[in-house]
Amino acid sequence: MSSSLLLDLKNVNKVFGSNHVLKDINLQIEKGKFITFLGPSGCGKTTLLRSIAGFYTVDSGDIYISGDRVNDLPPYKRGTPMVFQEYALFPHMTVFNNVAYGLDIQKRPEDEIQERVAAALAKVKLTGLEERYPHEMSGGQQQRVAMARALVMNSPIILLDEPLSNLDAKLREEVRVELRTIQQDLGLTVIYVTHDQLEALSMSDEIVVFNKGVIDQHGTPHEIYYKPRTQYVADFIGTTNFMPVEVVGVQGNNVTVKYGKAGRTVTVESDLKLKVGEQIQLSVRPESLRINADAGDNDFVMQAYVSHSTFLGEKERYFVVDKDKEEWDAQWIIDAYDIGATRYRGSIQISASPDKLHLINQ
Repeated sequence: MSSSLLLDLKNVNKVFGSNHVLKDINLQIEKGKFITFLGPSGCGKTTLLRSIAGFYTVDSGDIYISGDRVNDLPPYKRGTPMVFQEYALFPHMTVFNNVAYGLDIQKRPEDEIQERVAAALAKVKLTGLEERYPHEMSGGQQQRVAMARALVMNSPIILLDEPLSNLDAKLREEVRVELRTIQQDLGLTVIYVTHDQLEALSMSDEIVVFNKGVIDQHGTPHEIYYKPRTQYVADFIGTTNFMPVEVVGVQGNNVTVKYGKAGRTVTVESDLKLKVGEQIQLSVRPESLRINADAGDNDFVMQAYVSHSTFLGEKERYFVVDKDKEEWDAQWIIDAYDIGATRYRGSIQISASPDKLHLINQ
């Protein structure tokens, strides 16, 4: 096992009754990384997190932490403190006692407990609130207490189960930045569960996208967003426009596809193993499309019609169609930024450079 490898999951399966929730999960996580498990409700991400923590026993497969198989260890012996969505603070205990709870269970010396609790509270900016009770604190402060309780254990890995979902939007953004800063400053390994794509993209070193109990893709935020391997990942992360295309030429990693009913072609760089005649999907993000711009000879170009638009402050979001169904049948979305007073109506030309296009197997 690599010295940088902290968590190693091998063929992990979990079944609840007739529901096969985790299906042969294989995943390796290195030390010091912020990893996000991302997916919709019921996809298996929280079940896997709880299996790593020891709250669920896997039905088959193995879980290794720092090279040791932990399948048979109870949660308190795994060194995987968990921050829950509902925080799970003891209402009858002060902040200090909540944070010190795990150290008390380990029967640590009193002076060590005092020192470690003080350090943990300082990291989450709660110094001076040691004697408060949870009901005397805001939701954001309670979340920080839960984080301090995990940090105080000095564990190599911390598990976070949608810890920000109960916070309002502005506070959620602030705490996101704080969590990421703490993780980077301390070199912690964090596994973070969320269904929020923005949280995943903004906080993570790596994202693991779940789909019905399997991992659809594991990669950096940029890889997940700009180079999705499946249509599910492309559609789940942000907004994407799709168009069926046909492969008409392959030369190394350069794939030429025919698109639209007019049969135009564009050459896209792709690592897919494709053959002439295959039907695949072309994907392009709304912000990668240009409206009425000068298009180069090698650009992707389509004629479209603005059905309506929405002003979103920093951008205008256009919903465009092929009015006469001469080119394609779907509605596409285009995001135009820093537009000033310019607003497009009626017939337009949309274009994108080949490096903004991505090919996906159907």
